[in-house]
Amino acid sequence: MHIRRLILVSVLALSIVITFGLLWLTSLRSSSAKSETEDTVPVVTEAARRQDIPVYLNGLGSVQALNTVTVRAQIDGKIIKVNFQEGQDVRAGDLLMQIDPRPYQAALDQSLAKQNQDQAQLDYAQKVLSRDVELFDKRVLDPQSLDLQKATATQMAALVKADEAAVASAKVQLEFTKITSPIDGRVGLRLVDQGNIVHASDQAGLVIITQIRPISVIFTLPESNLREVTKRVAANDGDQSLTVIATDQENNQILDQGELGAMDNQIDQATGTIKLKAIFKNRQLGLWPGQFVNIRLLVDTRKQALVVPANAVSEGPNGDFVYVIRPDLTAQVKTVKTGTSEAGFTIIENGVSERDEVVVDGQYLLKPNAHVRLKQAQ
Repeated sequence: MHIRRLILVSVLALSIVITFGLLWLTSLRSSSAKSETEDTVPVVTEAARRQDIPVYLNGLGSVQALNTVTVRAQIDGKIIKVNFQEGQDVRAGDLLMQIDPRPYQAALDQSLAKQNQDQAQLDYAQKVLSRDVELFDKRVLDPQSLDLQKATATQMAALVKADEAAVASAKVQLEFTKITSPIDGRVGLRLVDQGNIVHASDQAGLVIITQIRPISVIFTLPESNLREVTKRVAANDGDQSLTVIATDQENNQILDQGELGAMDNQIDQATGTIKLKAIFKNRQLGLWPGQFVNIRLLVDTRKQALVVPANAVSEGPNGDFVYVIRPDLTAQVKTVKTGTSEAGFTIIENGVSERDEVVVDGQYLLKPNAHVRLKQAQ
């Protein structure tokens, strides 16, 4: 009985030892695997590659109407009709306002009557002159009387010419009673209401018309960029129609795409900048007079440039650098010389080679020769 109890105790003790041993081995293996996992840094990589990259110059611009006209009355009178709605698009020649034409129609009728009167007198004077010439040829009329009749006919002809000018002037004045749009554009808020008396000397005007299709943007660039612009214009045989893109102030949305229209003929010495003018068709009315926009002027396209994602490039005390992953999954620091950045990519002038795997996510946890493990980009 004592021996049997001893055997049971021994078996139980051996079982406990084996169990703890197995648990210890499992824990040791787990700890070793965990330690190995903790020693590697998870990163996302992308290969350096070649592609065409546009080169832009960036500036700040102000939208201006291509043409702005303040419509004013050219004669005095009472406005009897307003023929437009505020904010309406109008075409050149459209009737905007009507000034009371009755006084000017009366003046035209008076001028026409005076012209007819003088024309009748001229016709009579010419007939008399014809008879006097015949009488003079028959030696019935003296030269003095003939000269007097010639002078009378000439005087009447001059009066008729003056009447013609007066009639033309009266017609112009009558035409000025119709105030029409001089350009295609959009009218603003009217400055004078129907029923008011207006004068040709009024400076405020009746309404302002702005041409917004097409529309212009005046923007500035540093004088250091002038050479790049003139070089591209010279490459286009003097054609200044370089591509220009207008974006909102946050650079989140493209408002319109147009062309460079003109460059100013001098540099502003106070600011060290040069003014340029771009023209946009503005079909969707994304641009509005007085609006501030960001401008991007295309001056070049780098063909098959070596690029990496822009977030792969970090700035260090010795300049820009990237982490390149070796085939053995260790990180290597490479100093790079960068060029322009566009559409999320940065041109690499030197420092990496095509197809090098550069770290685009997780590089802030890396150090030289650190072991990494690759993960999928989110």
